Formats: sequence, C-alpha cells, structure tokens
Amino acid sequence: MPAIRSLDELRKLKEEALEKRKAKATSGRIQVTVAMGTCGIAAGAREAMRAILNAIETSSLSGVVVRQTGCMGMCELEPIVQVEVGTTPTITYGKVTAERAKQIMNEHVTGGRVVKDLVIPNK
Repeated sequence: MPAIRSLDELRKLKEEALEKRKAKATSGRIQVTVAMGTCGIAAGAREAMRAILNAIETSSLSGVVVRQTGCMGMCELEPIVQVEVGTTPTITYGKVTAERAKQIMNEHVTGGRVVKDLVIPNK
C-alpha cells in the first residue's frame, strides 16, 4: 500500500472503507467465501468453487459475492466454505464437495436455511 501523503488522501481512504463496510452490511447482501489454500485445493476446493459459481449462474442469483481466501488453518476440514448473509453471523461449512456446495447454495443462500449437518461448530 502506498504511503498516505495528505489529510485528503486519508479522508478518501476512510470514506472508501466505510462504503465497503456499509455495502457488506446491506440487508440481503450475501458473501460466499471459499478457502483456496494449498490444502483446500488438494481437497477439492476448485470443484466446490465451480459448483457455487454454476449455481449462481443457473439460478440467475443477484447480490451474491463470491470470494476466495487462503488457508483457514483447519486443513482436516477442507474444503471450507463460509456464508454470510447481511449482518447475520458467518456460517462455516466443512468438507464441502461439489454436491454439498450445491446443497449449501440451494438451502442456505437461496432458501435461508443453514445446512446444520455441514456446519463447523464454533469453538
């Protein structure tokens, strides 16, 4: 990140950060994050990602942002997918195959029901 050289640059950066935060908290906004670290990819994260993107395309879903991240530190539970709807708590799913990704998209993202048997419990 380049150095901030003026107060105006700092204000602009602050405004951009606030806009991102506001967009994230907007009701109905859905974020799906796929862990794409080496362990996740080896466990099938690419296939899960393809299934998620395909579900969005075939269902013509709007307002869904798909992101990828690195390793989440739970290699034994990879592939890992997180779903966040508006300001509700983030739900983390483990051992997500392509079929399970479709299930998550249909039940949680589209239907609003958490797929409880796939959730990684908070510690």
